[in-house]
Amino acid sequence: MTVFKALGDELRLAATLLIHRQGELCVCELMAAFAAPQPKVSRHLASLRDAGLLKTERRGQWVYYYLNPDLPYWVVRVLEETARNNGALIVRPLARLQAMADRPAVQCP
Repeated sequence: MTVFKALGDELRLAATLLIHRQGELCVCELMAAFAAPQPKVSRHLASLRDAGLLKTERRGQWVYYYLNPDLPYWVVRVLEETARNNGALIVRPLARLQAMADRPAVQCP
């Protein structure tokens, strides 16, 4: 999947921008942010990982997602410009994420 095809879905784009802003997020945090079920969130994250945009780190039974540190400069610029000019895309997910109980120390259920 190409970068632009991967980012062509609104949830995938918003999740990428949210991860970019937060540094890293686990699946349970993204479920709360998007009020979406785990299978849907995981499917979209897998697409972003397959496109090379995200990397993962397993901690116990939970998987955390972060931007691929080896992304080409132009991809990082696209994400930064998109975030700068489309902040409304993550306003509601960010509010839900921040309302998540005991965050950031919350443990995924």
